[in-house]
Amino acid sequence: MDSSQHSGIVNFIWGIADDVLRDVYVRGKYRDVILPMTVIRRLDCLLEPTKQDVLARKKQLDEMGIQNQDAMLHKAAGHKFYNTSAFTLRELVNQPNQMTENMIDYLDGFSPNVAEIIEKFEFRRHVEKLGKEDALGFLVEKYLDPKINLSPAPVLDDVGGVALPGLSNHSMGYVFEELIRKFNEDNNEEAGEHFTPREIVHLMARLIVEPAADALDSGTYLVYDCACGTGGMLTEAEHMLHALADEQGKQFSVHLHGQEVNAETYAICKADLLIQGEDESNIKYGSTISSDEFATKKFDFMLANPPYGKSWKAEQKRLGGKSSIIDPRFIIDFADDPAYAMLPRSSDGQLLFLVTMLSKMNNKSTHGSRIATVHNGSSLFTGDAGSGESNIRRWIIENDWLEAIIGLPENMFYNTGISTYIWVLTNRKPAHRRGKVQLIDAREWYTKMRRNLGNKNCEFTDAELDRIMQTFHDFEESDQSKIVSNESLGFWKVTVERPLRLRVDLSDENLDAFRAECDEAGCATLADTVEAIADDLGAGPHTCFSDVLAAVKKEHKAAGHKWRKGSEQKLLETGAITTADADADAIIKKKHKDGAVDYEPDSNLRDTEQIPLDYDGGIQGYMEDEVWPHVEDAWVDESKTRIGYEIPFTRYFYKYEPPRPLDVIEGEIRDLEAQIQGLLKEVMG
Repeated sequence: MDSSQHSGIVNFIWGIADDVLRDVYVRGKYRDVILPMTVIRRLDCLLEPTKQDVLARKKQLDEMGIQNQDAMLHKAAGHKFYNTSAFTLRELVNQPNQMTENMIDYLDGFSPNVAEIIEKFEFRRHVEKLGKEDALGFLVEKYLDPKINLSPAPVLDDVGGVALPGLSNHSMGYVFEELIRKFNEDNNEEAGEHFTPREIVHLMARLIVEPAADALDSGTYLVYDCACGTGGMLTEAEHMLHALADEQGKQFSVHLHGQEVNAETYAICKADLLIQGEDESNIKYGSTISSDEFATKKFDFMLANPPYGKSWKAEQKRLGGKSSIIDPRFIIDFADDPAYAMLPRSSDGQLLFLVTMLSKMNNKSTHGSRIATVHNGSSLFTGDAGSGESNIRRWIIENDWLEAIIGLPENMFYNTGISTYIWVLTNRKPAHRRGKVQLIDAREWYTKMRRNLGNKNCEFTDAELDRIMQTFHDFEESDQSKIVSNESLGFWKVTVERPLRLRVDLSDENLDAFRAECDEAGCATLADTVEAIADDLGAGPHTCFSDVLAAVKKEHKAAGHKWRKGSEQKLLETGAITTADADADAIIKKKHKDGAVDYEPDSNLRDTEQIPLDYDGGIQGYMEDEVWPHVEDAWVDESKTRIGYEIPFTRYFYKYEPPRPLDVIEGEIRDLEAQIQGLLKEVMG
């Protein structure tokens, strides 16, 4: 079918919506009727030649009392689906007075795989509404119009010539996908939830297929989308793989797998595959996060555009609660930690989709697995060292799976103008890429659209897609391509402590205030002890808190009181008789046998530092270079050191722009003042 015939069918079906549904539905709801009706008409055309065979076989099986009839009815129909109703759409029109009842009977006759699609579309509800509005018959008649042919067989004219060519499964798929695209663009407020622009889908498919082209032999390949929406990414990857096979003279058997949580888009995906003659049985319904339908499967190619910023609290509960999750996708043995957790904030679960795909990589084949997935900017840097997000990035980068990140233009998607990025991953990096990540800045490589579609005001042309792919394949440093080492993306987050230094002042005024604090804290005996040692030590000030503390402990025990370090010592450190003093002696926390001492840290002087993993000399080198020259008594609390990873994409492409000269700015201000004065004169007359 050529493009003009393809467009003619799409435009005709598109026109049905305006002709039939204008007074029944608001424009944004046309798709709820047109998409399922298009599927039903296509299936009706396919089943029409074997209709009587199916009915005869059904009658025979019923008379024989056979319950499990599916396989035999599939065979009679010649397809992976069938319909046992006595009606066809054409016969429904012949009984207009019972159109609604007969249409329901017709829908009930479909095989279970089609029945599920109809159920997810909630099409029976629309049938009843259209019947009440007296529009159902008109709708069916439109789909039977002789001007279009949705059958695979051609329509012949009076002399036996082809009046309308037949519509192959592949061509029908294009018609259906074009209708999906047009409805999504027309209803752009919702489009971003389940529709990725075609050029982005095409780019992602190229990113996973082209680099593996030379490694692929004739055989079977599995493709997976963990948030498959309407299935566009799956079919695009399949088309590209088949095109590659044809180009190389090979035979590829491609099997598509996907999971989708939205009922309508799930139905669209299954319907699209069904009308293209594909196996739709591996499209599953439900939440990928809480109910992985492909837990034991491994895939060769994976691509997805998971939801951004979407809460996964409900999934978290279904998995047993955050502290009780044992799903092997999210709790793994890594970094010498057998319970390494990769659980991001409950408010945004997009990285869990990526973790799911990585858990399904094929480690046995020579070509391994390739992944392309779209994320917003938060996946690059959100989460402190040791957090779920950072741990996910660490797991990915230290396993050397991250191949590239491509920054996309803003306003590339339909319902958001935020920055987005394509992550490219593989477990079979070529030798020249190992230990490195390529960052490609394609944010300025776009063509402005003549008409905005929601937030989308730009697109990639073929030339721009080729430029991105060429930059990816070249793997060279340039203004738009940065090659960074894996290690440079990681850092130690260290806690730098400084010793607590306190001056003790035992003046009468301070002792009175200290007694009031002790009485309030229930430590009256401590006040007695401090007053007792004040007579021996004198009012002060004393700059060695450790000596004062030792005297207090000795006197306290001599008076028959139990020393409570958690409360009484804390009260001494923070009470009215002590003051922070940089010149005072550091308070010793513990003395070791080898003469070394541990100091009590001052929480008010505590600081954290991020030290790059590739820093020369590591943590020790950083302390020698950056800390000890300024504060020589500082130390690192190693028990709090954490490793983190982030990808500061924009920092690698930052370009300094010097401020404009002051005289230029001053001139602009004076011009504005003159304009304002002129406007005021006009207003004031």
